[in-house]
Formats: sequence, C-alpha cells, structure tokens
Amino acid sequence: MASCDPRRGAGNEVTGHPAFAALYDRLMPDRFLFGPHREYLAADLSGRVLDLGAGNGAMFPYVATSADADIEYHAVEPDPHMRRRAARKAKQTDLSVDLRGARGESLPYADDSFDVVISGLVFCTIDDPDAALDEVTRVLQPGGELRFLEHVRNDGWRAWAQDRINPIWTRAAAGCQLNRETVERFVGHDEFDVLEIERLGVGLFPATPIVRGRLQRRSDGFSTS
Repeated sequence: MASCDPRRGAGNEVTGHPAFAALYDRLMPDRFLFGPHREYLAADLSGRVLDLGAGNGAMFPYVATSADADIEYHAVEPDPHMRRRAARKAKQTDLSVDLRGARGESLPYADDSFDVVISGLVFCTIDDPDAALDEVTRVLQPGGELRFLEHVRNDGWRAWAQDRINPIWTRAAAGCQLNRETVERFVGHDEFDVLEIERLGVGLFPATPIVRGRLQRRSDGFSTS
C-alpha cells in the first residue's frame, strides 16, 4: 500500500504547502545559516547540473555567482508553491534554469545525464529517499558528483528528543523528517565513493546536526577507497 502524502491530490499530483512556502521565505535565515555551505555546493560547477528539490531557489544566487558561464542548470521541485518562488528567484538572479515539477523518486532525465547533482536540505523531506538516491545514481554520469548539505539524526539524548518531536515537526514543516540517517544511506550505497564528509557547527536544534560532503559515482562498480 502506498504511503499517504498530504501533498498529493487527485491524480497523484503534488498539491503543496502554501502556508509553509510563504513562511519559509520570511522566517528561514537561509543565507545567515547556510550561505558558506551553499557556496561549497556551487563551487566550480560546470557542465550539466541538477538541483534536486530546489525549494524556493535558495541555490540559484550562489550558482549564478560561482558557476561556469556555460553551465546547463536543471532543477526539480514538486511543490508548486515553492516552484513559483524558485522561478522568481531564477529571474532575479538572471540564471537560466530548466525548472520542472518532478519528484526525486522519478526524475524525468535519461541515464548518465548529469555531471553533478546538488542536494541542499532535501533528503529530509523526500518520501522515499532510497528510491531517490537510486535515481540520483542513474542520472549521474560515471565519475559524476553528488554534493549534499543535509540535516541528519543526532546523537544521544538529542536523537531521543528528535524521535519524540518528529511526528509534530513533520506535520508543521511540510513533511520534513528530523531523524533520518542520511549520511549512512549515502555512504552505504554501492554506487558511490566518498570524497569528503564534514559535520558542521551550524543549524538550530532539533534540525541538527548539519552535514555536507561530496560523493562520486563509481565508474567501474568497484570502490576506489
């Protein structure tokens, strides 16, 4: 049986969270908290790049500033309210973005399509993160990178608190999950080698810790580590 997703309406389309989308722009100090780490994700981008779950377009200004002039930038965002904000952000930053209303679990791209996939605070919300990660490996070229910035399950009493808070948090924060072990999921995938992973001293509990890193899709199916 498929899980119940409050964003889905008739025909399985995503209906979105209009209130959350409106409040996110006003209340989330994204640049203050994550600006340097979004710069990390955008550094020296070139070729074909996919922004997985673009949200309100938070990555766009950093890409417009840092990326190669010949970059081909694609983005998916299933929530129509966030997607409208992302489209406006793209125009404001003069970044050419092919923005589509697709889900991470079913990407509308051919195999081996991208040089880099960016995941900026996305895997906490995706309904089926394992399916989405498989899709990322499918659309990445061999040798291509997954660059990520994600909040993950904490340790000790903080993890216990996240488990207790999570049901209420998920309803209030448009499906965001506090206690996903995303790094373990990434590292354990047999299509990736780890280039670097760093736990950051930023963020606000309960959505901490924040981890960033880079993974590389294997070229031959075998680990280089």
